This record gives sequence, structure tokens and C-alpha cells, in this order.
Amino acid sequence: MSELEAKSWDYTQSNDQKFCYRWTISNFSFSIKEMGAYITSPMFSSDANDKVTWCLRVYPNGVDEENKGYLTLYLMLLSCEKSPVWAKFDVCILTVKGEKCNNAKSPCFYSILPNQVFGFPKFILRDFLLSQTESLLLNDRLTLLCKVSVLQDSFSISEHSIRPAFKVSRCTLTDNLGELWENPLFTDCCLLVAGQEFRAHKAILAARSPVFRAMFEHGMEESLKNHVEIHDLDPQVFKEIMGFIYTGKAPQLHSHSMATGVLAAADKYGLEGLKVLCEKALCRNLSVENAAHTLILADLHSIEQLKTQALDFIIFYASEVSETSGWKSMLKSHPHLVTQAFHSLASAQNLSGPSLSNNLNGL
Repeated sequence: MSELEAKSWDYTQSNDQKFCYRWTISNFSFSIKEMGAYITSPMFSSDANDKVTWCLRVYPNGVDEENKGYLTLYLMLLSCEKSPVWAKFDVCILTVKGEKCNNAKSPCFYSILPNQVFGFPKFILRDFLLSQTESLLLNDRLTLLCKVSVLQDSFSISEHSIRPAFKVSRCTLTDNLGELWENPLFTDCCLLVAGQEFRAHKAILAARSPVFRAMFEHGMEESLKNHVEIHDLDPQVFKEIMGFIYTGKAPQLHSHSMATGVLAAADKYGLEGLKVLCEKALCRNLSVENAAHTLILADLHSIEQLKTQALDFIIFYASEVSETSGWKSMLKSHPHLVTQAFHSLASAQNLSGPSLSNNLNGL
């Protein structure tokens, strides 16, 4: 079909959304002088997404004793539709000539929860700033320019052509294949799982799983007998795996235990799409009780994004997680992950605000 005959074209790509915010503080030299006291900017958001709102928070004389004498500057997430939000930001002071001065940049994207702050505890020396009345504080006004980058899951672009569109019926391929699994017709192999028999189609198994393909291609016993025994899977987990093989869906991943079992099997049978679904489910179900176990799973199955998410969660809820049996067990069984948690902790302390720093003592 030529381009002019198509109803529309679509393009989807992962991307980050960037926007800038400018804030001027008047009478700055008369602002709060006590350590730990702060000034908050008006709420702001990007034009593209007003559901995610932010503010800047400035501590004119430092956020705590360690940072006293500095201007501390943080970005705070106020609200969002879905948390956490992955973000980073750059901030600078605008001189009276409009030039950028004292640039500070986040080194990478961080996972941010509502009412959490992150930024720069030692943004600029307070005394130095107050001395720059001709360049940085003309008329006692401090102007900050902040650029925020928010990681988006995806964006989609569509363009409609001038031709009338043909009506295309909904594709029912997955529904039809699902019926083959629910009501097995023309099956040619049997899978035995914990004493339960499941009838299936070798061609579909081989097309979806490289492990099944190798099993049926190379004259193995399973190929010759059309009989496969699986000893290390729970039947309910196996049903979820087979449902994904036939339909591309896995509707029962709402519990941590099911997602855990399915993840191990998806990794074993080379089902990358199912691994992604498990990863999303485990991220949604992160809790104080299962955070350490989730970190171990992510490391075992080489899922870096889930690992990062689990580490961020553990750092933010450190005092609670460190009291769980899962964390205490991980201390003995996976010491390298404890080491990685401490490395993440060290990085977080350089960029975190007081609400996060106070929680890090548990580690």
C-alpha cells in the first residue's frame, strides 16, 4: 500500500520532556537568615503536561548545620498522575546582563516521589552572593533559571492523509490463538507440569520461545515423543506463561508472588516480552516488605531498570526496609547488593534534600 493510500502514519519513541522556569526573588538580602528556613517558588509545570507540578525551594542560609553559610536550592515534585517521576534538572543564576552564572546540573535522571526534593545543598556561598550586588543582585533581586527534564514512557505522532479511510475490522488473531489454548484443537504435544497435563502446539511454542524451538528442532527426546516434562514450575505460573505465549497477555501479574514466579520462568524460556510485563508489575508492587527480594530478583535476572527502581525505593524507605527479614537475609546471602545499595546511598546524599537524608540512616 502506498503512503497516500494509508489512513495515517504513527511514530512512537521514548523521549524526555524539557521545559524552563524563571523565578525572581525580590529583596533577597532581607530574606530569611536562619539556617533551615526556606522560601518556596510559585507552583509551575510544563505546557505539555500540567498534571505534573513542581516548585523550587531555596534555603538562603543552608538546609542544615553541614550546609550553613551556603544557599541551598532544591526542586520539589508537588503532584503527578503516576509516581515515581524520573527527572533531572539544571539551574543557574541570571546576571543583570542575562548571562548564565553558577550553573549546576543533575548528573542523571532520578526517581522522584511526590513531596520529595532533590538538588544542590551547596549551590553558592551566601556571603559571595550578597557581595555581587552589581552583577547578581542588582536592586536586591535574585533571578534563577531552572530547566527540568522529565523522562517520558513514549510519545506518539500521527498524520492523516487526504484520502478517505477504509474501515478495517479489529484484528482478532490473539483472540483466535487464545481460543486454541483454552479449547485445544489440533494439538501435537503434551506438557506435564506437577502431574497436570496441558495440550499445546509445537509450532506456536517454537515460534514464541527459543528454548522450546531448540527442544523441538534438535531431535531431543521431547521432540521424538511429543511429550515434555516440566518439574520446576507451579501449574498456575505455567498457565500464565502459556497464556502469554498464545495471546501476548498476562493478566494475573497483580500479585508480587505471581510476578516473581512468572519472571523466573520467562527468563528460563527466553520470553523477553513477558519479562518486561513482570518488571512493570514488580515496580508497581514495590513495598517495604518485598523491596530487598525485588532487588535480588532484578540482579539475578539482569533487569537493570527494575534494579535501579528497587535501589531508589530502598534508599527512600531505608529505615523501614532495614528492619525487614528480607533485608536481613540479603545481608548474608547477597552482600554485593548491600555494597551497591551503599554506593547508591552515597550518590543520593550528594543530591538529596532533608526529607530523604533523614531516611538514609537506616542503612
